[in-house]
Amino acid sequence: MVHGIAQDLAVSEPVRRGRRWWRVLGAMAGWLLLVAGAIGVGLHYNTWVWEPAVLAASFASYLMVGGLVAIVVLGLARQWVSAGLAVVVSAGALWSQLPMLWPDGSAPPGTDLVVMQSNLELGRGNAEAVVRAARENSAEVLTIEELTPELLNRLDAAGLAELLPHRYTAPSGGGQGTGIFSRYPLQDGVKFEGFWLNNLRATMIHPTLGSITVFAFHPIPPLSNAGVWSHELTRIHELLTEQTGKVVVGGDFNSTYDHAAFRALTTGRYADSAELLGVGALPTWPTDRSWGPIIGIDRVLLAEGSATAIHSHDIPDTDHRAVVARLRF
Repeated sequence: MVHGIAQDLAVSEPVRRGRRWWRVLGAMAGWLLLVAGAIGVGLHYNTWVWEPAVLAASFASYLMVGGLVAIVVLGLARQWVSAGLAVVVSAGALWSQLPMLWPDGSAPPGTDLVVMQSNLELGRGNAEAVVRAARENSAEVLTIEELTPELLNRLDAAGLAELLPHRYTAPSGGGQGTGIFSRYPLQDGVKFEGFWLNNLRATMIHPTLGSITVFAFHPIPPLSNAGVWSHELTRIHELLTEQTGKVVVGGDFNSTYDHAAFRALTTGRYADSAELLGVGALPTWPTDRSWGPIIGIDRVLLAEGSATAIHSHDIPDTDHRAVVARLRF
């Protein structure tokens, strides 16, 4: 009997040691995940214009997932206090993302307007696919970034001039070009000074809704110069704030919902159509990588209206997915 007890103790001791090591490793892994989640929440609310922080904020929501996983890992490791901290971090993460995941409810009756937004990567995007997508989705407004003169010719050859006969464009090389295309007359076109890339505004005369201001925005990416990126988003905010009446905004904002500078654009009377519908991040970039798209930087905003549908659309030969939003005014 004594021999049997000794054997049981000899067996149970390695088991206990194994469990202790599992709990130590689990605690370490859980804390790493917890820290990642906390960093994600911090990046979401960060307003510090420092390039590494700005770039990291693009992936803040992915880091936040670490907090959720940490709850499970720390719970299995019986690290109850740490698991409680993970619950707090996860609650902060969910609170920060809730507006993008919770729809605002059904849109009231009104007149619908279909808006399509597409960045065509230095003019390389497939013109036939763009026109086909605009036709199939019955787009009435199309905003395009990185519009070159050669691409404009290809778009017209593919039938864009017949589909959306009215335009205000500023084509250029080097990713600077931008264009607004419309089924209805455009007037009072403006190309704004003070931006590295071409940012435009025009007034569309809709047969039912009357005057609707259309913006096409393309601030520079933060990896070029985070200070200029921040300044340009601030300038865009000022332009939107100054504008009255019904407004439609299409753009490659080179920022995500997790950038405070982008969320500032949707304060007051402006809203992000994807946020109104609760569809989440709606990733659009990059599409030229096997692991993409992973972040949503192509957006359609609006003022004095709501949204009834939105989806992204593959366009060959460009690194962005197009976005098609059905708005209601």
